[in-house]
Amino acid sequence: MPKQAKPKIAVWKFASCDGCQLSLLDAEEALLAVSQAVTIAYFPEATTSRIPGHYDVSLVEGSITTEHDVEMIKEIRSQSALLAAIGACATAGGIQALRNFKDVKEFTKIVYAKPEYISTLAASTPISDHVKVDFELRGCPISKKHLLELVRALLRGAQPNIRHHSVCIECKRNGTVCVMVAKQTPCLGPVTHAGCGAICPSFNRGCYGCFGPAEDPNTAAVIRQYRELGKSGPQVREMFRNFNVWSAPFRKAQEEAI
Repeated sequence: MPKQAKPKIAVWKFASCDGCQLSLLDAEEALLAVSQAVTIAYFPEATTSRIPGHYDVSLVEGSITTEHDVEMIKEIRSQSALLAAIGACATAGGIQALRNFKDVKEFTKIVYAKPEYISTLAASTPISDHVKVDFELRGCPISKKHLLELVRALLRGAQPNIRHHSVCIECKRNGTVCVMVAKQTPCLGPVTHAGCGAICPSFNRGCYGCFGPAEDPNTAAVIRQYRELGKSGPQVREMFRNFNVWSAPFRKAQEEAI
């Protein structure tokens, strides 16, 4: 019998800082085990070689910011059996989505000597705005543990065992005292997707929402709490203007905060 070919994985980058791809490389020994079971067909961060598609799994980092990006992500989707968006840029537009609230043409006039040479879309948008996404892995950057679980699950045709509860659950599991209750510190933990291990609250700082909105987040309750802490509408709005600024729940919260 002919030897069965290994599944092919491709890792793609759009507008981003490469941090989520580095999370994959940072997996080290665990990544070596995965690489023995698959063929890394495309991964510019790790190798210059490229094996043409079709790909069994495509991991996509970064947001869509140009017309070329739109064409490229559609081509990637057509060549991929499964496509996963990884990181805040790919799932929520990234920090660069702050431009979506202003006229990007004004920015280019200020920053560039020849703005007519700059070709860009008016908004920075997540991958799911343009193609079907089979799974979204949140975080800025993503958790390497979650990433490895995602790859393993997709390769065996299973649902990744990645829970969607809030950072508050992680604080309770770690025995971390709630900074919003005990110290009156504004914290996005109640509405933020778990995954970081509640790092900031463990150092007596409020959560900044790096992993984006949790499943069905009650942002209205958090806004009320912030106002009870003396925060003004604009201050509350700025709390939600982070790496996941263009996610639907955080956008709605910004509107409600005014």
